[in-house]
Amino acid sequence: MEIDSNSDFLHKELTEAIISAAYTVHNTLGYGFAEKIYENALFVELKKGCFDVKQQTPLTVLYGGIVVGDYVTDLVVNDAVIVEVKAVKQMTSEHETQLLNYLRATKCEVGLLLNFGRKVEIKRMVFGNKYKK
Repeated sequence: MEIDSNSDFLHKELTEAIISAAYTVHNTLGYGFAEKIYENALFVELKKGCFDVKQQTPLTVLYGGIVVGDYVTDLVVNDAVIVEVKAVKQMTSEHETQLLNYLRATKCEVGLLLNFGRKVEIKRMVFGNKYKK
């Protein structure tokens, strides 16, 4: 897992557009709503921007070819970036691990963890093919 700080990173324009949409949502709604409200608003904002956005996408986790569990992502944008939305006082390593597991279970290599707290917090994570089995 990497937290990407390189200025020439994978899906740069797409992640910048998602982050911009997150700021628009936060500036419009403000602080204090439930996570689902921000997720729904971000979905609407990204759709307005003509992105292919899927909400509450189920993911199946396999172990030895056998289904051992399921996850549900908040948003998947252009089949390239997974967006996990939070509305907490502070993001934790558990939130990062959750997003990392979503990346492991999909073909997506880039994920954004967006927290709609008092201010927008962003964590960009990359889980490349070199790590996938």
